[in-house]
Amino acid sequence: MDITKAFIKAKQPCADGFRWYLRNATANESYQQLLDALVADGRVGDACWLLDQFGPTDAVRVVSELEVPAMVFAGTLHVRGTARVETVLRTGRDLRVDGGLRAGRVAAGRDIRCGAALACDAAVSAGGDLLVAWNLDAGNSVSAERLRVGWDLAGCAGLRARADVTVGGALWLEGVLEGLGGVRVGEALECGAGIRVRHGVACGATLRCGGHVDAGWGIRAAGSIVVQGAIRAGESIRAGGEIRAGAGYGIYAGLDVRDDAWETSAQVRARHRPAQLHSGWWAGPDERVAGRDAGDDAIALPDDP
Repeated sequence: MDITKAFIKAKQPCADGFRWYLRNATANESYQQLLDALVADGRVGDACWLLDQFGPTDAVRVVSELEVPAMVFAGTLHVRGTARVETVLRTGRDLRVDGGLRAGRVAAGRDIRCGAALACDAAVSAGGDLLVAWNLDAGNSVSAERLRVGWDLAGCAGLRARADVTVGGALWLEGVLEGLGGVRVGEALECGAGIRVRHGVACGATLRCGGHVDAGWGIRAAGSIVVQGAIRAGESIRAGGEIRAGAGYGIYAGLDVRDDAWETSAQVRARHRPAQLHSGWWAGPDERVAGRDAGDDAIALPDDP
């Protein structure tokens, strides 16, 4: 891709960034060379702006290891070993790290695949799938199309997925968990704010939430379901322990169930009948849920294609 003065000016860059371009750009410089020059000069924000304006490329860069202050690459980046980036690691297309990844902020236009643990001081964002074999630890929000973490997911401000969320271990969030698919967690699920998913929620231990829990399908926990707000499910709600909503709130199951399927698809099962149950068919304790082991829900990542 050829980058010209007129091309840059048409995108209405900031005055400081345009002056830098006039002083530093050369006539034969490629798109990626310009991105590299901006990053080398400490202008990572300008490099990200340029990538936003001109989009990704089909270029592929493969390196054995990566340890840099920052990187903005317009194509696909494959690191065969580990990657350590002090501030921003961003790609226009896929990001694949076969070992562990540590960075200040991570963003990819398409998929992010990490073969070990991923630790990030700020946000992690994938335009496609986010697949982490071990732990995912993010200091800010996490967003992706589909999210699969082999072990624990912890510390992020919030999580938004446009498809299913699968965590083999425990999931701890400070913010909102929002998904257009379902959520499946092998161990405990703790969310400081609300949970809103289009499909179902299942966890292999106790589910705790500091806000409301809304699921288009059912909600299931091998342990208890303890929520500070309301609990609303389109179908059944099942727990091995207690089901408890916040003070002044209720528990509502079967919100999307027809009358003729009420006893089978709007069931509420727990150790004891919830006092705040306003909707649903009370079916008594569920020995199958109560007897489940958290490890039964652990899910391994798929093999590389």
